[in-house]
Amino acid sequence: MKFSKKSALGLLFSLTLIVSGCGQTKTASESDAAPASTPAALEEKLNVQVSFYPMYEFTKNVAGDLADVHTLVPAGTEPHDWEPTPQDIASIEKADVLVYNGAGMESWIDQVTDSLSSETLIQVEASHGINLLEGSEEHEHEHGHAESADTHDHAGESTTEEHDHEHADEATTEDHDHDHETDAEEGHTHDHGGLDPHVWLSPVLAIQEVRNIEAGLAKAAPEHAEQFKQNADAYIAKLETLDQDFKAAVTDSKRKDFITQHAAFGYLAQQYGLKQVPIAGLSPEQEPSAAQMASVIDFAKEHQVKTIFFETLVSSKVSETIASEVGAKTAVLNPIEGLTEEEIAAGMDYIGVMKQNLDALKQALNE
Repeated sequence: MKFSKKSALGLLFSLTLIVSGCGQTKTASESDAAPASTPAALEEKLNVQVSFYPMYEFTKNVAGDLADVHTLVPAGTEPHDWEPTPQDIASIEKADVLVYNGAGMESWIDQVTDSLSSETLIQVEASHGINLLEGSEEHEHEHGHAESADTHDHAGESTTEEHDHEHADEATTEDHDHDHETDAEEGHTHDHGGLDPHVWLSPVLAIQEVRNIEAGLAKAAPEHAEQFKQNADAYIAKLETLDQDFKAAVTDSKRKDFITQHAAFGYLAQQYGLKQVPIAGLSPEQEPSAAQMASVIDFAKEHQVKTIFFETLVSSKVSETIASEVGAKTAVLNPIEGLTEEEIAAGMDYIGVMKQNLDALKQALNE
């Protein structure tokens, strides 16, 4: 199945290049206004394509009104297995900047970007420079649910405080332009295999992603670099407040463990000295084995867990089954891989959903 999927995707890329063979052709206004190699010199806003919701939120807050930011993965769609259409690829081809999380989250990224003919596209891998957690799905349940507080000292401090604005400039603007050979020479590739991509769920690591995005936008439009920095600083202040709220909430909590539907909260758990006990692995579509189910049920009974978390974009059936087995209730812990139509209508955003996550965690950790 994987082979046919890759083959279909490869054919899609070829067809897209044929259909959009003039993908680099600018509109009349673009051609008259400035050379194609200097999109930032245009009076028009930057055209920024981002992979999925957290990248949209971070990019929009940094860009402000200086860019049109478009999300590739539609609202309400689980992004792990999403793949771009020919129209999506054509949109990337025409963009000034492409922002993606990396760390293996966007399985399609290399195949798409390698197929592009644009020589001016700025590519920003938001997770660049972050120490990624291993996410071996086979062994999570055999080794005491490895996403725990055991490596707490390595969160945030080692990956974020040393990576200041200058480092973000170096990492993003030098390593993440259209030349993929630079990444390969430095041992940095987009194929992170079994590493955990969910870095945006730690407010501290989200700050680092914002800085990387800031650096990429500044490369695309250097004349607006100061405004991008001001916007980033303002948004980071909110993330720092969120970080302090999480610290305060877990400091005196009765318990430090929580059971969640899939292994999305390893970075958050690591950052705040908590222990994530995932039912399934890194992909929310992964079906847990009978042994995994039994292991989680035993853990819940032994530790008298009263809340089993599920999430919004995938079925809650497995979480409900375990909750019923152990006499617990279910509640939402949102990995913010995308917003539902209802959340969008309610005006929710990353900060708002993270506050909901904080409230849900606070309650579960004190039962």
